[in-house]
Amino acid sequence: MRFDFTEDQRLLQETVREFLAGECTPDAVRALWETETGRSRALWKQLAEIGLPGLLVPEAHEGMGLSEVDIVLLCEEVGRAGLAEPVIGTAAVAAPLLAELGGELAERWLKPLAVGEAIAAVGLPVSPFVDDAHVADLLLLAEGGELHAVAPGDVLLVAQPASDPARRIFRVAWTPGAATRVAAGERADALLAAALDRGALAAAAQLLGVCDRLLTLAVHYTSQRVQFGVPIGSFQAVKHALADVKVKLEYARPLVYRAAESVAHGRAQRAVHVSMAKVAAAEAALRGARAALQAHGAIGYTWEQDVHIWMRRAWSLDQAFGLQPFHRERMARFALAPDAPLGAGKTFES
Repeated sequence: MRFDFTEDQRLLQETVREFLAGECTPDAVRALWETETGRSRALWKQLAEIGLPGLLVPEAHEGMGLSEVDIVLLCEEVGRAGLAEPVIGTAAVAAPLLAELGGELAERWLKPLAVGEAIAAVGLPVSPFVDDAHVADLLLLAEGGELHAVAPGDVLLVAQPASDPARRIFRVAWTPGAATRVAAGERADALLAAALDRGALAAAAQLLGVCDRLLTLAVHYTSQRVQFGVPIGSFQAVKHALADVKVKLEYARPLVYRAAESVAHGRAQRAVHVSMAKVAAAEAALRGARAALQAHGAIGYTWEQDVHIWMRRAWSLDQAFGLQPFHRERMARFALAPDAPLGAGKTFES
């Protein structure tokens, strides 16, 4: 199979990159850390104007009606910019989940999600925490193999500490019942499995952008920092460390793109392709974080250095939608039994 992105897909990626370069500067990212929610409804509305939240929403509901192949490039730009808005939970997971559910719930929420008037948060079996539950207008939560749609007023949120100031995670206490249940049995299993794969794919794509930005920061710093009369980037040990990051990044990129194609077209090996992409992208970003910190030396540990923004995003995205052991286990189970369903994860991972 020969795969490449279209001119329109690349143009949309460039549009999002240019927008985020102007609106999501390191100073703007840091400013949101200090706010109560860590999120900006005004910025979210601007993102909706260029189509990001509604990318996977059907055109009948004011969305763009595109696919995961389209959104993967935009998630990469989100990671490169360090944007912390709920792109994964709302745009990459909740929107297509609601579209697949259909019915009254889809009619009620898809248009508001697409136009930036609403935010959704999703809780899956793979984690006990829900990202961005504090700003959600709708919560889609898994419980006992069922999928529930819950209003914010019907839950109790307990904030959890995170090493990434941009990440806001919560334990959600609520009472499931027939009134909140929207899917059960095999249908719920299929919906939750697809939601997990979309979330892990979007996280992997963001990790590509994060790694790329970390590498850019490290290369820039090592070309400016001088020791013994020459830039430290000319030292062989520094060059090799950064080259290793570049190799891992370029190895992970096609895996992420292949996973996007598998998710978009419902390929039989979708789950294992997603797990391979998530592991490879996480490894690249974590290596990038370590190399960037080492390249900056002692000054890299100071809070004022922008490298912290992307270093911490690498750590938090590595934990999102399944830790590496979870995805490695899925890969191993596929290798041993290629025809067995991999599912949405049955145990919590924090």
